Amino acid sequence: MGVIIAQFALSLSILIILHEMGHFFPAKWFNTRVEKFYLFFDPGFSLFKKKIGETEYGIGWLPLGGYVKISGMVDESLDTEALKGEPQPWEFRSKPIWQRLIIMLGGVTVNFILGFLIFGLMLWQYGAEYLPTSELTYGLQVDSIAQEMGLQSGDKILAVGSVPFDRYNPGLIRSEIAINNAKTITVERDGSVKTLDIDPRFTQILTSYEYKDAYLVAPRMPVEIMKVVKGSNAEKAGLQKDDKIQAMNGVDIRFFDQFSYMDLYITMIGNAF
Repeated sequence: MGVIIAQFALSLSILIILHEMGHFFPAKWFNTRVEKFYLFFDPGFSLFKKKIGETEYGIGWLPLGGYVKISGMVDESLDTEALKGEPQPWEFRSKPIWQRLIIMLGGVTVNFILGFLIFGLMLWQYGAEYLPTSELTYGLQVDSIAQEMGLQSGDKILAVGSVPFDRYNPGLIRSEIAINNAKTITVERDGSVKTLDIDPRFTQILTSYEYKDAYLVAPRMPVEIMKVVKGSNAEKAGLQKDDKIQAMNGVDIRFFDQFSYMDLYITMIGNAF
């Protein structure tokens, strides 16, 4: 636990210091005096401080952020006394507007760049996980909206408009139709390739709030028994772990989309657990 807390404190400190450097260095480049550079706030007293040149560097006791105090600028300290005199050449308020803007936006700019850098390093280290559509052995199961569009459970989507669907990504279907106005969906169905025309009304449907959580498609999965509770009706009926359901009451049912979730709960999970 102590290691986790120490890692969190160190990470937070680094982020704060980098953000404040985004203000500090532009101020220095434009010959603006920086009176203080602090990690954490120091109301009343500081845990550490040392003055180097015109700047006091320190660590405060209140871990709610950090700050740089720039001459002629009202900052977190809310010190307005220095503004009562005439502007001095080294003060923030005497600098051109474009320099003041760079100084003020420096911290946000560093955060923005740092976010991209961290994300890029994570992708470089771990890569991006995805499911190739070639691995969707049983194709896709579709919801009611996708069915209205002409898709059927078991279809394998090959392209949405002109964009290949080589990675399982339901968001691609929504974005290509709703944003890029895709006109067709190409699917593999029963061993043959079909092109489905998309009704223009689905552009509005997929951008509406009512259908914001519509999943459209999901990997089609066979009904497989993951667990059988000892003494349950499922065990008495002879079901075993890893069994795959082929039919119920004489009806061919091998996939979850072939019956409702309520039926599934009543006939299988309710009895098994």
